[in-house]
Amino acid sequence: QVQLVESGGGLVQAGGSLRLSCAASGRTSSGYAMGWFRQAPGKEREFVASISRSGGWTYYADSVKGRYTISRDNAKNTVSLQMNSLKPEDTAVYYCAQGSWYGVPRVAEPDYWGQGTQVTVSS
Repeated sequence: QVQLVESGGGLVQAGGSLRLSCAASGRTSSGYAMGWFRQAPGKEREFVASISRSGGWTYYADSVKGRYTISRDNAKNTVSLQMNSLKPEDTAVYYCAQGSWYGVPRVAEPDYWGQGTQVTVSS
């Protein structure tokens, strides 16, 4: 049984930073792409960032490009999302995902999802 457990969410002022982490268990994460999605109140879940199996390729939504950085540590089965210059519109529940997609994943593509962690950015 694959489990993805996110941590690191919280409340931060606009312009601040947060680092999200996701610990994967149940199968070797290095065999799969990893990514982050988010869902704001009243909106659909949307892609944020993804990283290839080796970590050699990363992809970002235009809305976070230049502010967010995704990384992974295959030895520890973890993926992280460093979020800088946060804006109130970044407020959402952030979900870790794992799957076999290439490039930018569609919402339907991940095999597994975490339970989500709340990120709130105050103005």
